[in-house]
Amino acid sequence: MTAAPASADTFQVPGPNGVTIEVATVNGSGCPAGTAAVAVSPDKEAFTVTYSDYMAQAGGASTATDFRKNCQLDLKVHVPQGFTYAIAAADYRGFASLEQGASAVEKASYYFQGMPQTSAISHTLSGPYADNWQFTDTNDVAQLVYKPCGEERNFNINTELRALKGTSDPAKTSFIAMDSTDGSIKTVYHFAWKACP
Repeated sequence: MTAAPASADTFQVPGPNGVTIEVATVNGSGCPAGTAAVAVSPDKEAFTVTYSDYMAQAGGASTATDFRKNCQLDLKVHVPQGFTYAIAAADYRGFASLEQGASAVEKASYYFQGMPQTSAISHTLSGPYADNWQFTDTNDVAQLVYKPCGEERNFNINTELRALKGTSDPAKTSFIAMDSTDGSIKTVYHFAWKACP
């Protein structure tokens, strides 16, 4: 006999009205001031971060610090009383151009301020590659970390892009960007809602 997981109904709670997201701080080499924007979806089931200057590169005329870019978002998610949330999934999109022998990594970690649980997920691309990319991080229902009910804790998202020239021709540039040719690409974070006792 098996028992259903206690949190199996978590996703059946619709997002409450009145959810707002305020960006407390945006820091990092991948998101200089004014290059990242956050918006909440009309159904309150997701929020989107749009980047316009987030790229790591290696080889060619790249400098020693160009190979790694990061961005830490510190978000104040205001939720109506009686609800709490976790991040169930995140969709990342961008473009990469990697020479033969080069590679790139996209990595993200998520945590609530003052809580030890941090889940980090990374994805790798290998050259030759010249195309759009998309990765989805999905957290198992049993692994979701919810903000404690009744507590105000900022939600932190730390993303990182790395471009590694590896055995590629050092005169040629390889890059990975979390943006697109039109200057913006959206990273979507999906909420899991839960009613507080």
